[in-house]
Amino acid sequence: MSQPKRYTITTALPYTNGPIHIGHLAGVYVPADIYARYLRLTGHDVAFIGGSDEHGVPITIKAKNEGVSPQDIVDKYHAIIKKSFEDFGITYDNYSRTSAPIHHKTASDFFKTLYDKGEFIEETTEQLYDEQANQFLADRFVIGTCPKCGNEESYGDQCENCGTSHNATDLINPKSTLTGNTPTLKQTKHWFLPLDKHEDFLKEWILEGHKKDWKPNVYGQVKSWIDDGLRPRAVTRDLDWGIPVPVKGGEGKVLYVWFDAPIGYISSTIEWAEREGKDWEPYWKDKNTKLVHFIGKDNIVFHCIIFPAMLKAEGSYILPDNVPANEFLNLEGNKLSTSKNWAVWLPEYLEEFPGQQDVLRYALNANAPETKDNDFTWKDFQARNNNELVAIFGNFINRVVVLTNKYYNGVVPEPAAFSQIDEETLAAVRAYPDVIESSIERYRFREAGQELMNLARLGNKYLADEEPWKKIKEDEVRTKTIMYVALQIASALATLSEPFLPFTSEKLKKILRFTQNDNKDSQCHAELVEASQWNDISTKEVLLPAGHQIGKAELLFSKIEDETIQKQLDKLEASKKANEAANKTVEPQKDTITFEDFTKLDIRVGTILEAEKMPKTKKLLKLKVDTGIDVRTIVSGIAESFTAEEVIGKRVTVLVNLAPRALRGVESQGMILMTETPEGKLIFVNPDDTTASNGLKIS
Repeated sequence: MSQPKRYTITTALPYTNGPIHIGHLAGVYVPADIYARYLRLTGHDVAFIGGSDEHGVPITIKAKNEGVSPQDIVDKYHAIIKKSFEDFGITYDNYSRTSAPIHHKTASDFFKTLYDKGEFIEETTEQLYDEQANQFLADRFVIGTCPKCGNEESYGDQCENCGTSHNATDLINPKSTLTGNTPTLKQTKHWFLPLDKHEDFLKEWILEGHKKDWKPNVYGQVKSWIDDGLRPRAVTRDLDWGIPVPVKGGEGKVLYVWFDAPIGYISSTIEWAEREGKDWEPYWKDKNTKLVHFIGKDNIVFHCIIFPAMLKAEGSYILPDNVPANEFLNLEGNKLSTSKNWAVWLPEYLEEFPGQQDVLRYALNANAPETKDNDFTWKDFQARNNNELVAIFGNFINRVVVLTNKYYNGVVPEPAAFSQIDEETLAAVRAYPDVIESSIERYRFREAGQELMNLARLGNKYLADEEPWKKIKEDEVRTKTIMYVALQIASALATLSEPFLPFTSEKLKKILRFTQNDNKDSQCHAELVEASQWNDISTKEVLLPAGHQIGKAELLFSKIEDETIQKQLDKLEASKKANEAANKTVEPQKDTITFEDFTKLDIRVGTILEAEKMPKTKKLLKLKVDTGIDVRTIVSGIAESFTAEEVIGKRVTVLVNLAPRALRGVESQGMILMTETPEGKLIFVNPDDTTASNGLKIS
């Protein structure tokens, strides 16, 4: 495609069964927003489209668990998710929802178009059925062993361990999540999209047409699917929550969520166009439109095979130019998990780091899982803030603004003749839009963000080399030129930072007294200058004119202290312990004994006097124990949990009338009572009260 006339950008529709966490932001929404903001700054026509996925089994499961209706669930979380995106500056042109009437109509019409064209196969097949629950089991109501990787907790539609998509009937040893029972097979009628019919088209379009411009992780996964051979895929489900199948025989069935959800991009675009008085069709049907899907790797098959096959079958739609899917983001070395609360939730982040959205955006982009799974750590987050945003970007801007106010009362000075270093510095600044643009156009947002920081580094180096704080004492004319050049760099940063650090960019533009997009007050125009657009940085000789009055300095970023980070680590540790407690398995009760059996046990308080490791063993310690009756030898298998030195002086509980037993040639005369943690570490069952003297009977 030559230069596109317009861009349609979509992001994966989040399930409205919970809030958004950093994995979602890093994998999909920050890179998409960077791309959309950049395109707008370069003067392009952009439709940035999103919405909530409000159908699907996870929502019905959540509703069932909470004893409310699915509509209650989606209403609650749609509002939370939409606000999180707004709070983090995700600049959607439209954020819709799949429960909206316009989506139901759009998806129904799309299905009927394909149905009328004969693009579906109607088949009666055997599906998993829970006899006790008296219902067919949709994908997420089934769990079993993945046929590809052996993961024993794979869902019926997709394995979250290996990312493979499959049918519920493909699972090994499937179980119903409703009752825990093994489901039976029961016949039901459904409509299928014959993906095998589109295999040749997909091979030509992707494997040949996008071999060089799609990310290797995306291309590789799609190639693997196509090489395995494509099969018909059901587009309807036996459910009562979703969009009813709009043809005869579809009673009691709904459109499969992975059929209706991507159509949500189209219905959201229609909703936006109607509101704005635009024609929606060019954004989806004009070959001069560039369509880009931002998703996570678990959605690759749906956006690169199934949805394109749907669009191709319909016949009037364009296909995606690129699908720059990211891999997964882990948290402190472990996989993000909503059920285990192993996540950083966006609403909670804003409560604990108010006004620091850009810090998280920057840290997530700097560590984005663009080609492989990556790890978010709070220490890295702190270092990105303190060592880069504060020490490089914020430090440069603060010095420039403070010195301009100190030397010239905030008025941009008139420069004299530029030195060679000035010319070279300004030339380097003018090169940065193309450098950053090159990275963004190749979907290398991490690289682009670091190039932005390199521009701030250039500014710091220029000031450090030219030392205006010293020059002012000996050459006022030269100092004016230095500060003028530094202010041009600051102006470039104000514009080029907007895709990455939108809140910071807005603050900086206010400090430099640029006009804002939302500030059209004519009374202010005499004092403000127009903010530069992206391409102005390369083409304009002057970004901030001499004689312009700037504002006072304010800190763009603040240092994050160790105590703040430790609180976050403590929260995660608490989640880990809560999960361990929830997963702890308790041994079942042993056979019932009589009171007479219990009275035969003679359990006493004792103290370990001596301890030594038994030779040629890993587990055994030889102990001398004062039982109050005598001092005796007891051999105990605790050496993997305690050293000999650790247990000397330990007060213990001893079964003293256990029959003696020879262990490695040493006669053991009793047993120390212990218990064991879920991790297998032994713990003494101790008498805590110090008044419990040796020999005191417990039973």
